[in-house]
Amino acid sequence: MSLRFEHETLGQRIRFASGGAAHAVGEEVTRLGASRVMVIAAPAETALAKQITGGLPVVLVHDEVAMHVPVPVAERARAAAAEYDVDAIVSVGGGSTTGLAKAIALTAGVPIVAVPTTYAGSEATNVWGLTEGARKTTGVDPRVLPRAVVYDAALTLSLPVDLSVASGLNALAHCVDSMWAPRTDPIDAALAAEGIRALASGLPQVVHDPEGLPGREAALYGSYLSAVAFASAGSGLHHKICHVLGGMYGLPHAPTHAVVLPYVLALNGPAAPAAADRIARAFGSDTAIEGLQALRRRLDAPRALRDYGLHEAQIPAAVEAILPVVPDTNPAAVTTNDLQRLLHDAWEGADPR
Repeated sequence: MSLRFEHETLGQRIRFASGGAAHAVGEEVTRLGASRVMVIAAPAETALAKQITGGLPVVLVHDEVAMHVPVPVAERARAAAAEYDVDAIVSVGGGSTTGLAKAIALTAGVPIVAVPTTYAGSEATNVWGLTEGARKTTGVDPRVLPRAVVYDAALTLSLPVDLSVASGLNALAHCVDSMWAPRTDPIDAALAAEGIRALASGLPQVVHDPEGLPGREAALYGSYLSAVAFASAGSGLHHKICHVLGGMYGLPHAPTHAVVLPYVLALNGPAAPAAADRIARAFGSDTAIEGLQALRRRLDAPRALRDYGLHEAQIPAAVEAILPVVPDTNPAAVTTNDLQRLLHDAWEGADPR
């Protein structure tokens, strides 16, 4: 059979240089011709954001950032952007910060320059997410893709090791899901495999030497690759599960992904042997699940959803919400019993099966 696929590469400028964030952000804002900049940063990162954006024409610093981007938080940010007539946004922070910038861009069309301080990857996708009540809604729109991303590994040095591990495994989940997501293609698989290799190399270095830049640079590079693959391949079973859990129960984003990943890999791997073999090669292991679990042990990774707020009694409702959004293209058939077992094992922290 001849090789056939369709692939769309998103247009975005990437600046990657440790210690160079302020200079790169300044050049990108100038490139946009912006004169009324809104800076978005959570309170813990406001001082860092001011260092990076001190030379810019900033008219507003907005620090109301919340996990999963609740609609009321997004509406207040949108109103503030409109009040100050901003013509560009600089977001400094993790996925929640980038997500809030995207919420504004979705309705106002304002360009974003994203400066990530975690390995979330949202900055490299055209995917937005909003949470209303107990439901998280996601979508795809070209307006939310940041025009430029400035990667500076020095900005991740303040990210504690445990959060670095959870965030890095969230990026790894983008890679694994991209191997069998609805729109995956050979380019996505290549990006994802290199992303796995980079993350598997970088994250143990972060744990061993938190103040060292090489490990954090490798992790940041891997997180970018993971996000580009994910943006093209689409949302697979793993992300459907985690988005439901986050929206319904407010579970923290990165640890939830870190916990759920091995259980989805154990379910899908046997039904997608070529993808599983490629994942194993990227880990340098005999099997995909062995490679992932060996890495998780080295990192002392998050183990159980009950440690992050999920109650056993909440599992049946989660299963009921996940089942309708399971992708038709998922390599393994997924039943109510499969999801019940998967979520219970993830809740308990049992060995993947």
